[in-house]
Amino acid sequence: MEQYPEPLSSVFQALADPTRRAVLGRLGEGPTSVGELAEPFDMALPSFMKHIRCLEGSGLIRTRKQGRVRTCAIQTKPFAIAEAWLSAQRALWEGRTDRLEQFVTAQQKDTSQ
Repeated sequence: MEQYPEPLSSVFQALADPTRRAVLGRLGEGPTSVGELAEPFDMALPSFMKHIRCLEGSGLIRTRKQGRVRTCAIQTKPFAIAEAWLSAQRALWEGRTDRLEQFVTAQQKDTSQ
């Protein structure tokens, strides 16, 4: 996944924070306003907006302003990039653990003979 080094880094950086993960969880239910997203969090709106800007900068969400209301919606492409990277890592490590298991099994057979 070397063609996506920067987007991948910004996605994982955005996902590293529990507040941003909670926002993404809520947006998984559908688009909503920043005000509604901020309600459950015990922080000032300017502090919450830093999280929104981080999520938007990573491409995980997009925002649209209509009048005085800013609405956020989740974007799927960055999740697909992260999933592709994770799948590649999973395949790599599963292959390594399979080879390790084969090695250990072969060693056990050699020592039991």
